[in-house]
Amino acid sequence: MTLGELVERLGGRLAQGAPETVVRGVNAAQTAGAAELVFAEDGGSATEALGSAAGAVVLKAGCLASYAANPKIAVVEAGQARLWFAQAARLLRPTLAAGGVHPAAVVGDGVELGEGVTLAACAVVGDGAAIGAGTRIEAGAVVGAGVRMAAECRIYPRAVIYPGTTLGNRVVIHAGAVLGADGFGYVCDAATGSYTQFPQQGTLVVEDDVEIGANSTVDRGALEETRVGRGTKIDNLVHVGHNCEIGEDVILVALTGVSGSSTVGKGAILAGQVGIGDHAHVGPGVILGGQSGVFNGKTVTNEGLRPGTVLYGTPARPLKQVLREQAVLTRLAKKQ
Repeated sequence: MTLGELVERLGGRLAQGAPETVVRGVNAAQTAGAAELVFAEDGGSATEALGSAAGAVVLKAGCLASYAANPKIAVVEAGQARLWFAQAARLLRPTLAAGGVHPAAVVGDGVELGEGVTLAACAVVGDGAAIGAGTRIEAGAVVGAGVRMAAECRIYPRAVIYPGTTLGNRVVIHAGAVLGADGFGYVCDAATGSYTQFPQQGTLVVEDDVEIGANSTVDRGALEETRVGRGTKIDNLVHVGHNCEIGEDVILVALTGVSGSSTVGKGAILAGQVGIGDHAHVGPGVILGGQSGVFNGKTVTNEGLRPGTVLYGTPARPLKQVLREQAVLTRLAKKQ
């Protein structure tokens, strides 16, 4: 694509250079070539980017007063340079050609395959499943009977999608992830102490533009549904239990666990190793720092706090409060 086409698609302002400048990919400033794009968000990184061999750079508007250091490089100004760069990378990414159905793929009875679907070797699609146009199911992935999958999804090798799961458009499921497995629900016999599984026959709905990382697991509902909202991004090695409702544009970072029947509000961020008890509620926009915890049945919100306040510890509370508590404990320990 040309730089002019990128600006037309993504916005921003071409501050230096020709709109006909050809851009074939993105790269870091240290290794970029003449047909590649780099980005910068402050004066220091802008100076480095302008001194690189890249053909174009996108800068945060106003982060550098002059571009005279390298008049040969094209410069785009954007309010969110990192976002512009990421969106450009997506547009510049080569489109994989549709591969059709590999002879070693297994396709059940009554399966609906949209136009341009790719089923790689040893992929399995169960009876009655529906796979949307442009979707790719890679080697060894298993799609259960009756699964509904919309357009342009990407299912990486050895992912497993159980029956009763519905995926929206452009959902990405990385290798080894398991969607729609039984939740961890058992009933104890008070007389004998033995456990009987509570029915796990609900559904799982994953909305548009969700990405689920490698070896993560999202359980189906017990009797109703588990739902993952539009645009949510789930890192590797995350577990979401049955009957949970994860809102839109949520971030769940590696090793986070969300217990059954809990909710996470729109735009919340749960950092690494966060633990959420069952029937707990994390409000919209809440940020939980690494290894924070929310007890069973408790609710955590941003009410009365400044936007962007990080909550930390178990039970989760504002980071400044945690630091004050730790300072007091340190002084008491020294006195002892």
